[in-house]
Amino acid sequence: MRLRVEFTTEPFDLDEAPAHALAARAVIEAADLDAVDVGPFGNTVEGGADVVLAAVDALLRESLGAGATRISLQVNVLGEGA
Repeated sequence: MRLRVEFTTEPFDLDEAPAHALAARAVIEAADLDAVDVGPFGNTVEGGADVVLAAVDALLRESLGAGATRISLQVNVLGEGA
């Protein structure tokens, strides 16, 4: 199964990327995902379910540990396949 996850971490800081956003970015960039789109107000990743779910687990743990007070996630099933 393939998944797409859209996520944001808060609180926002428009002047510089907060530590929790940098932690989330590091997790996503280290994962073996098929597609990654990182932006200032939202991020999207795609890949096989096992890889995406492992990345989401790490993202939650690392972002919360780095000071995130809210993380919003939306998970969509794209279909079958690796």
